[in-house]
Amino acid sequence: MLMESDRVANQFRMFVRALALGLDVLPLGLLDVPSEAKELIELMRTQARKSRFEVDPDDERVIKDVFLILNQLENGIVPDEYDIKRVLDSIGVKKWSDCNKEVKLLDAEIGLDYSNEEKRREMPFLSSLMGFMSYSRCVLFDAVDNKVAQQQQHSSRCDSDLLSCLNSDDFRCPISLEIMKEPVTIATGHTYDRSSILKWFRSGNPTCPKTGKRLRTTELIPNLVLKGLIQQYCFRNGIHFAESGHKNRDITRTIHAGSLAYEGTMRLVADFLAGKLTNVDDEERNKAAYEIRLLSKASIFNRYCLTEAGVIPYLLKLLLSKESMSQENAIAGLLNLSKHSKSKAVIVENGGLELIVEVLKKGSQMEAKQHAAATLFYLASIEDYRKLIGENTEALPALLDLIREGHDRAQRNALVAIYGLLTHPENHRRVLAAGAVPLLLSLLTSSEREERVANALAVLASLAEKADGAKAVLQSGALPQIVGVLDSSTSRAAKEQCVVLLLALCINGGTDVVSLLVKSPSLMGSLYSQLSEGTSRASKKASALIRILHEFYERNSSGSKTPIFSRERFVHVW
Repeated sequence: MLMESDRVANQFRMFVRALALGLDVLPLGLLDVPSEAKELIELMRTQARKSRFEVDPDDERVIKDVFLILNQLENGIVPDEYDIKRVLDSIGVKKWSDCNKEVKLLDAEIGLDYSNEEKRREMPFLSSLMGFMSYSRCVLFDAVDNKVAQQQQHSSRCDSDLLSCLNSDDFRCPISLEIMKEPVTIATGHTYDRSSILKWFRSGNPTCPKTGKRLRTTELIPNLVLKGLIQQYCFRNGIHFAESGHKNRDITRTIHAGSLAYEGTMRLVADFLAGKLTNVDDEERNKAAYEIRLLSKASIFNRYCLTEAGVIPYLLKLLLSKESMSQENAIAGLLNLSKHSKSKAVIVENGGLELIVEVLKKGSQMEAKQHAAATLFYLASIEDYRKLIGENTEALPALLDLIREGHDRAQRNALVAIYGLLTHPENHRRVLAAGAVPLLLSLLTSSEREERVANALAVLASLAEKADGAKAVLQSGALPQIVGVLDSSTSRAAKEQCVVLLLALCINGGTDVVSLLVKSPSLMGSLYSQLSEGTSRASKKASALIRILHEFYERNSSGSKTPIFSRERFVHVW
């Protein structure tokens, strides 16, 4: 608001001038109104003529200070702390939490402008301001005040109470009747899923689907509050929440700095935090690690700057800290940085793999362990690192232990890490030797979250692609269990993985498996439903599996002894 004060004042001037003009031409003498009303109108006319609506001189000085600071940051010059404090005092920023709130508001505003072509021209200036506030948060405030945690706890309680009062139908798009992935609000105030309302508009319907009212604008406003509630509802009820592609486009905007001032600011901030990590004071190092955690989560460009500044070796050393928060902030920062291509090599080359596995095994908090598992997942995207992780004798057992501990997010991170490691051939044998199959099968019945069941099935399907993996699954007597999940699950992802797993078991298990499946009275119905209701992949796999079952039934009925499983015959399935 401070930086827009001149524009706001100008809008008020235009409004008052229009009001004065309207009152000047108003024929008061011809109107039958009380004398008190005429006196009031005359007073308004006089005041409208006198009103100036100029920007406050103090605000003008602060605005000049902001532009001076932004210019210094753009050129890599460290601004004077007194100048920064004067600006912050003028906008009421007194604590770390106040500053952090401003950063979040600016980030949200940039996200909204990015989704609106007409407002994108404002993004460079907003990015510069966010860089300035991020610099202030990192450099000026020595400690993170407790208000942050209190706000998070209060918000969590409020959201919980709110969720209990809402009907799940409120989360469904009025057009598609499915839970909204990206709720947006149109001019009438009604909310729809972005993809559905865009299809409606592109079909030549410039109206509100609910009211039929013609819209003056087809601008879509993201309903972030509702989206947050939907995410919490899905998480608490074990419903998979698939992020829309629109969010992915938003993330790509952070590959580059939004402005030259933001670029210069982040380089200064990264160097400052790298220096703080070398400090002997535990509190300063923890605060620096926390700032790195926040910055690396917010922007791809931030990850690049932090990696270039050399923070990774210091974060790795901080993993050995006996302070639980320092360890958690360090591993969370490394997790975010590991998503950057250059950071992966820096982590591994500095002995990070062994340290991350150590946190995975003996982390002081469950949050640290689950961050460690997720970090291994991102490192496993590189073939050479998949091999190194597999060769670490403690990595796979530690991931399986994390699944056993039963924490939802920890289980998910461990499962996706194992799934990523299986793309290296040698790790297939190691996962089986670690006893993964019985544990994964237990999740099919013990987990209340369908997303977790789908994750476990995906790992089992990957294992069953090879004969020894299929043998391990079959020896556990899992066929009825897998068919049961296919019949009862409401998750499309879980059903897809069931079909993929059953097909792999048929191909690698032979006629013994097929003979058991053809006896299942519900299987064919579930497979046929996947042809029309399942994902594209599920439909293809279901079609191949149905063909195998039909061929077996026909050959068995005719008494033919011709083997039906020839590798060449099923190459087209994959």
